[in-house]
Amino acid sequence: MRDARVKALIILIAMFSAIGASAQMPNPYGPPINLEDAKKVAAAAAAEARKNNWTMAIAVVDPAGTLVYYEKMDSTQVGSADVAIEKAKTAARFKRPSKAFQDAVAGGGVGLRVLQLPGAVPLEGGIPLVVEGRIVGAVGVSGDSSDHDGLCAQAGASILK
Repeated sequence: MRDARVKALIILIAMFSAIGASAQMPNPYGPPINLEDAKKVAAAAAAEARKNNWTMAIAVVDPAGTLVYYEKMDSTQVGSADVAIEKAKTAARFKRPSKAFQDAVAGGGVGLRVLQLPGAVPLEGGIPLVVEGRIVGAVGVSGDSSDHDGLCAQAGASILK
């Protein structure tokens, strides 16, 4: 019985260590992103999509997950509209890229607990937006594979300083 408890404890510690690598960003929340900057983020994400001939829906939210700006490229699948917004909300509210949740689920075990977190979408493509060390919102992108969505989201997030 004691050996089983020790093994369980070791497994839990190992899993928490793995999940810890994708822990929330230490950055505090800052003032919400303004419309002008949200449009710049979306434009950079859309430019990455166009460069690769991908069609995307792009959402930018404030730190609370409230939609600030949204656009959908022509011919983007309809379902991507909601997914982009939810990816952005996930990244803003949980202070980490939505890919962290995707990785946790892919790891199985205790990582599957992510599926019970209200509002946590475990799909790559949501990235917090950081200005002067503060999270001002997040960008969410959907329309192609998750890794392509992530590349476009990163392109958008990268233009803010």
